[in-house]
Amino acid sequence: MASILTDRHGRFHDYLRISLTDACNLRCQYCMPVEDMHFMNRSELMTVDELDTLAGLFVRHGVRKIRLTGGEPLVRKEAAEIIERLGRYPVTLAITTNGVLVDRFVDVFQRVGLRSVNVSLDSLDPTVNQMITRRDHLQIVVEQIEQLVARGFHVKVNMVVMKGVNEFEVGDFVAWSKDLPLHIRFIEYMPFDGNGWSSAQVTTHQQILELLEDRFVFDKLQDGPNDTARAYRVKGYRGTFAVISTMSQPFCETCNRIRLTADGKLKNCLFSSGETDLLTALRAGQDVESLIRDTLLAKHARLGGQLADDYHLTDPDTLQNRSMIAIGG
Repeated sequence: MASILTDRHGRFHDYLRISLTDACNLRCQYCMPVEDMHFMNRSELMTVDELDTLAGLFVRHGVRKIRLTGGEPLVRKEAAEIIERLGRYPVTLAITTNGVLVDRFVDVFQRVGLRSVNVSLDSLDPTVNQMITRRDHLQIVVEQIEQLVARGFHVKVNMVVMKGVNEFEVGDFVAWSKDLPLHIRFIEYMPFDGNGWSSAQVTTHQQILELLEDRFVFDKLQDGPNDTARAYRVKGYRGTFAVISTMSQPFCETCNRIRLTADGKLKNCLFSSGETDLLTALRAGQDVESLIRDTLLAKHARLGGQLADDYHLTDPDTLQNRSMIAIGG
């Protein structure tokens, strides 16, 4: 019998992303609506025990990697306890953070064996960074990234590339990886509820490479079978860079990711219009496994069944989804 984590297209999902909260200490424009942002009540969130129970269920059925996301996962009061608990499972544990609070948790990361930290940072220019995040934390984040590297963590820096906003900085990010083993990841701008996305703002994989070709000589690296990022290395550099080409070159055929929102809803795709309420079922003592199975079997072949294969034809006003901050990266 096939695993409950296998969809009808034969894809096995062994990578679970768990959002700890939809709250955040930044206000990035591509992540959350500019206005009318409402955060979940505490009673709506999975408790530590509930999150642990659901994570354990997924691990028993074959999940081998768990990434903690948000919002900003480290603003949750019980973040350290959750990390400690999940660190007991036989999985690769990772986290995506904006980096502002990292220094408070580094010892916890090291104690449980969490070695991979993704830091979201979209500009190295103070003015642009403050415009994007609506906060002034750039220097703090840069220092935190360099401290993580110094302590031996595998650090990826995630940059959402937006045309007319920060695409001119891609070369500066790559240059940052010359003497530091940073792994820069350029992410094509994606549409979510309330983020004002337009296809005209997308800087594609090919356009990013063209921006870099005038400044660097780089080689293509071998990608893993489920990698979403296409990786490269500049000759002589300690770090690497990669492009996540969701819009221009989707990688749905090899997708192995599922998402559990902070309020216990299972999403089988980042762009799915539907989601399954595991938390209410768990609290009622109902069969959660069958819900997981049905959710995976309902997964569309590509892009949640909502986005057009040609991203230029995607109409953001017709999409049914949450904001990125409410989904969890």
